[in-house]
Amino acid sequence: MESVDRARRRLEADRVETVGRLASLTDDYDGVVAASRDTNADDEHDPEGATIAFERSQIGALVRQVQLHLVEIDAATARLDLGTYGTCERCGEAIGEDRLEARPFARTCIHCAETR
Repeated sequence: MESVDRARRRLEADRVETVGRLASLTDDYDGVVAASRDTNADDEHDPEGATIAFERSQIGALVRQVQLHLVEIDAATARLDLGTYGTCERCGEAIGEDRLEARPFARTCIHCAETR
C-alpha cells in the first residue's frame, strides 16, 4: 500500500481544492439569489434561457455534491489516522494502488465497487 504520508498529502491537496470549489459555488449561488431579488422579471416564462430557479437549483445541487466530497475526504483522513486506510470496508482486502491514485477517498476495492 502507498505510504501514509503520500496519501495524507494527496487528501489534503484534494481538500484544499474542494474547499475552494465550495467557496466559489457558494459565491455563485449567492449571486443568483441576489440577482433574483433585484429584478421582477418573469423568469419562468423567459424564452431566452434557463430560469433563475433552475440556475439556483443547479448550483445548489453542485454545492451539495462538493459538500459530500468533503465528507468523504474527511472520512478517508480519519481512516488514515485509524490505520484502516486502503482496506476495503466490504471484503477487508487491500484497495489497489491504481484505485487509490484515482480516488484517494475510496472505501472499497474495485471488485466490491463493481458488485455493489
